[in-house]
Amino acid sequence: MTRQVEAHHFCSHQNEEMRQCLIYDGEGPSAKLIGVEYLVSEALFLALPDDEKPLWHSHEYEVKSGMLFMPQVPGAVQRRDMEQVCKTYGKTYHFWQVDCGDELPLGLPQLMMAFTRDGQLRQELAKDIERRYEISFEEEREKRKYMTGPGHGIHPLANGAGKGRRLELREVDVPPVGSVPRAFI
Repeated sequence: MTRQVEAHHFCSHQNEEMRQCLIYDGEGPSAKLIGVEYLVSEALFLALPDDEKPLWHSHEYEVKSGMLFMPQVPGAVQRRDMEQVCKTYGKTYHFWQVDCGDELPLGLPQLMMAFTRDGQLRQELAKDIERRYEISFEEEREKRKYMTGPGHGIHPLANGAGKGRRLELREVDVPPVGSVPRAFI
């Protein structure tokens, strides 16, 4: 939660159980592709191995708080989709650390987590987004009170199981493959 960026998701539905999203740092022609997110249903999430689950985050808080929204989509249409998203889990990797000022996508991808409670989103970021998109998170929160999250509740291993996660790169020996010629093109 020490690093927060505005993230614009452009998603496709693989099927009823899974969506995949490209994440940009804005919506204009100069927006940078900064990451990807996979969204899965509760059923798919529960079928994951336990050691995989901490890499996924719940969407219930982000949806019900009003901070997750679809610009230029009518509220009633938006809420119908958010009712489904509220029950999902996501796995997000950012490849470009634009908040660090990098001109290129440098370093290792970063596993990103979601907001899970009040007080995590920096207020200056929230106010800026509300102003630019003419939205009120509080008003949207009121309109989304009726929504429900995952049917079994938020899984205790989701959201990093309450701990931070970091990718590490390490060198390993790769045994040569005897009969396969190596070609570099």
